[in-house]
Amino acid sequence: MDFNTSLRKAVKTGTVFLGQNKTRECVQEGKAKLVVVAENCPEAFKKFINEHEETSVYVYSGSSVQLGKACGMPFVVSALTVIEPGESDILNVKRV
Repeated sequence: MDFNTSLRKAVKTGTVFLGQNKTRECVQEGKAKLVVVAENCPEAFKKFINEHEETSVYVYSGSSVQLGKACGMPFVVSALTVIEPGESDILNVKRV
């Protein structure tokens, strides 16, 4: 599975929210099926996500700039949440 391809397909065909605030909200509401955080995501946010053990987390092996590009966005993305994967197989990644 190519993670970047799966991520872009999820963004295009599924329900994906970008940003720490929306990700935090979805995790608290129990809607998040997968949370993706960039390597340089703030530690406080990573700690918050790791406290919610029921949420699958994938640490993207790149910066927030690279994660934004992987999503097809012209801005930085330090965190995102997948609510519905659409035609993507992105939910096959393991908790890191």
